[in-house]
Amino acid sequence: MAKRSKAYEAAAQKINEDALYSPAEAVALAKETNPSKSDATVEVAMRLSVDPRKADQMVRGTVILPHGTGKTARVVVFTQGDNIAKAEEAGADYVGGDELIAKVADGWTDFDAAVASPDMMGKVGRLGKVLGPRNLMPNPKTGTVTPDVAKAVNELKGGKITFRVDKHSNLHFIVGKSSFDAKALTENYAAALEEVLRLKPSASKGRYINRVTVATTFGPGIPVDPNVTKVIAD
Repeated sequence: MAKRSKAYEAAAQKINEDALYSPAEAVALAKETNPSKSDATVEVAMRLSVDPRKADQMVRGTVILPHGTGKTARVVVFTQGDNIAKAEEAGADYVGGDELIAKVADGWTDFDAAVASPDMMGKVGRLGKVLGPRNLMPNPKTGTVTPDVAKAVNELKGGKITFRVDKHSNLHFIVGKSSFDAKALTENYAAALEEVLRLKPSASKGRYINRVTVATTFGPGIPVDPNVTKVIAD
């Protein structure tokens, strides 16, 4: 195990590991216990009672955070024809067809999100081995395979996040930066939580969310009460 810094240890002492904090308390404590001098990302991890090996229990979705993510996503768009100009006008960082697909196929993934027009998916589908493990593969369910590429780019640039349960039934997403005020972070958390709850598979019985932790990128985890489904920002 890597040796933890004194700043981390000091931050960890402020957290009662036996307590379950409300979301508002947790994000406020995450800000306070950020051991980094940088503007760290505030992250949420959830453990769900689902079996992602079964198609009817896969939890995957998107949500536009009301206060954004604190960073401008680098967006690549696989498209052609008139959509190239539309994607560029919307602010896409990289736009193209065959040449861009070839570049990604060679291992280039210097971007945060990918969008594709439907007419390109026959070719983009070949990038599954590169984009899939990084959760970057365009998908109609997340609105990233669409004829309206400009709208998709605007949403991603405006704070849209995607999430997908992993093979261990864990779900990860960000809710902003440590420089955000606690109310903004809590409202972002509430928006994401609402969507996660909406996506609960009918095959998931009993308690759906087993465990929730909030932390900054290099900070200690703060346990959140998983029974809180109505979040009060104040």
